[in-house]
Amino acid sequence: MSFTNADPVKPASTAGARSLKGQVLVTRRVQFCAAHRLHNPAMPDEWNIEQYGVCNHKHWHGHNYTLEVSVLGEPDPQTGFTLNLTTLKKLLNEVIVSRCDHKNFNRDVDFMNGIIPSTENLVIAIWNQLEPHIKQGKLYSVRLHETDNNYAEYRGGTGF
Repeated sequence: MSFTNADPVKPASTAGARSLKGQVLVTRRVQFCAAHRLHNPAMPDEWNIEQYGVCNHKHWHGHNYTLEVSVLGEPDPQTGFTLNLTTLKKLLNEVIVSRCDHKNFNRDVDFMNGIIPSTENLVIAIWNQLEPHIKQGKLYSVRLHETDNNYAEYRGGTGF
């Protein structure tokens, strides 16, 4: 089938459009680089070295993090979107990436002040930063890959 000038494509109308009922999970992935040191200042150096190993060295080390954020909801009947992924991308860049990229979690990131920057603590803190901004659908999960082999995921008390 081909279209010619005699066969104009008409824009879809929302009048009479049908929507399907059901929950859909949409996910956006962003990346950023950040440094940290795993250290509990309330504990002796020996304990920190035993618990954190090389991640407790006196020198900072960094990771190329991959953050995945998922939102659950029903597609809007007018747009077909659970959440516009461009909107989610802008939110992630504004609320998380701009505050974390090329920063030190121990020193530079306000929402990590006084918190040991383990991947587990990071996903909870990131959730707490994002959740108030999700206006369409419901924040379902925050997954943070610290390496290709290690990640943590938080689902806000919804369980697994």
